[in-house]
Amino acid sequence: MVDVTVIALWAHPRSVSTAFLRMMAERGDVTVVHEPLVLLTDHGQVTVPAVDDGDAADDAGARTVTVRTPAELLSQLTELGTRRPVFFKDTLEYHYQYLFDHPERIASFTHTFIVREPARTIASHYAVKPELACHEIGYEHQYALFELAWKVTGRRPVVISAERLLADPPAVVAAYCEGVGLPFLPEALTWEPGERAEWRQNERWHRDASASSAFSAPERAYAVTVENDPRLRGFYQHHLPYYERLIAHAC
Repeated sequence: MVDVTVIALWAHPRSVSTAFLRMMAERGDVTVVHEPLVLLTDHGQVTVPAVDDGDAADDAGARTVTVRTPAELLSQLTELGTRRPVFFKDTLEYHYQYLFDHPERIASFTHTFIVREPARTIASHYAVKPELACHEIGYEHQYALFELAWKVTGRRPVVISAERLLADPPAVVAAYCEGVGLPFLPEALTWEPGERAEWRQNERWHRDASASSAFSAPERAYAVTVENDPRLRGFYQHHLPYYERLIAHAC
């Protein structure tokens, strides 16, 4: 059997997950794929790194291939993972039914999750997308996938707290690396600011990450919050139990 190393980071929106992906890209020893399921759902196709020659090249000259179904995507990630470790992150504003219908397709993956305290997360999400719906907050979808991943792999997924990550990046990233079988590379904890090509389609979501050079929480006061908006408070009350179940497993 060929060894496959595919590490998935499942996040809710506004959870510092893009900065985490930026750190993983800085390592240089993994193939990084940004939100392929979100982009596939939003746009009907997604460009990912090619295993061999591919059918196009990205801005850096790397060969790419376009996939149009979840089955194609998971096959591509799995094949990539036979060549070198793959890290991808996706956000769970959507319930990706294909994963639940075909759990065997993700049984070989190493599943990890990142969660952030929901009150600030929801205010941040609303600031970017005022028309957001309750399900898009994502914790409920996260917990369902957490349970599925644990069941299908037989291993409890690694969970990291965004607050702990921001407070002590070396400790949290070192624990994460140990949990997923990668060496800890402290030099990857800082990087040059700038936009990555794969962030452009959903640029408004990634401005903080583009401006960052390390893990940090921008000081920002939100006008609309769960404290002063009944609709957001309802979102908070709905998702809080799922957050609490996930954070209980955080390293």
